Amino acid sequence: MSGNTFGKLFQVTTYGESHGKALGCIIDGCPPQLELSSDDIQFELNRRKPGQSDVTTQRNEDDIVEILSGVFEGKTLGTPISLIIYNQDQRSKDYSNIKDVFRPNHADITYQAKYGHRDYRGGGRSSARETAMRVAAGAIAKKYLNSLDIYTDGYVIQIGSISADEINLINAKSNKYFFADESKLEELDAMFSELIEDGNSVGAKLGVRVANCPIGLGEPVFDKIDADIAKAIMSINAVKSVSIGNAQNILDLRGSEARDEITKEGFKSNNAGGILGGITNGDLIELEFIIKPTSSIKSQGQTINKAGEEVKVEVTGRHDPCVGIRAVPIAEAMINLVLMDHLLRNQAQCGKVDQSIPFKK
Repeated sequence: MSGNTFGKLFQVTTYGESHGKALGCIIDGCPPQLELSSDDIQFELNRRKPGQSDVTTQRNEDDIVEILSGVFEGKTLGTPISLIIYNQDQRSKDYSNIKDVFRPNHADITYQAKYGHRDYRGGGRSSARETAMRVAAGAIAKKYLNSLDIYTDGYVIQIGSISADEINLINAKSNKYFFADESKLEELDAMFSELIEDGNSVGAKLGVRVANCPIGLGEPVFDKIDADIAKAIMSINAVKSVSIGNAQNILDLRGSEARDEITKEGFKSNNAGGILGGITNGDLIELEFIIKPTSSIKSQGQTINKAGEEVKVEVTGRHDPCVGIRAVPIAEAMINLVLMDHLLRNQAQCGKVDQSIPFKK
């Protein structure tokens, strides 16, 4: 009941702290005979790992994954898969000056209040470093889903005040910001130069699209797939809101405009974001979420220490000027974990039934 396990049939348990010896996870429920190598997982980890560009934290971790169990002769066995990544570039001394101080807008004070003891080095278990194992597990789900032609793509829509005028998934795959509009890259470069010089940070809005998701995934009433998607995304560090479908403009529409009318060729619109009644309808799944600016910044701020005294705090060390950039592969991984889990649950309950909608092909 400690909140470290995600999913019901495709179940992922992660462990490890930011500055501990290693990070790891156990994946239980993966179908057998899925071709899988460490390279499949490493590709996704390389998209998330720190130190890759001048706009992310310069902590230098290779994030080399090892498969300890569950795979033999290049295929999954159907038994628990164990993965591990050893930390290499911890600089715990960077945090010695704040071991008795609570950083504003961090989990320091709540972890201390809940457990009476915390790992202050980089935030310990509350650090975004933990998400490396989500990406590793999500890579396995992704490989299975891709074999069924189900594809998940994440992208950045807005960083600070700079917004994409259009969403181009190819653009998002080809720049260091994962930004969906390459016409904004020069503006972003200028903004990040200023942020790095000032030691400050900004937030971001991200999006995820799922193509070719089969109809029928989702379990009424409490395990609706949009509810599980929202939980998955909200579990990512620094996320403050999640919306599915046309949440941005929905209040401008009347019911007659928003209801996604149906023709024999299919839905006339997709304001629902591919989900009706908590069950996928075969349309494009679309969601957006917002990540707050990181609070680990060099700008001095006010807080209290363990003695309850008001003090000033200035966080040194290596931090992201926008944590939203590296959240793209994390969000993709979490959505793939949700889809994988619900796909297996649907197969377990419904089997191979006719899940088609009578649209004209």
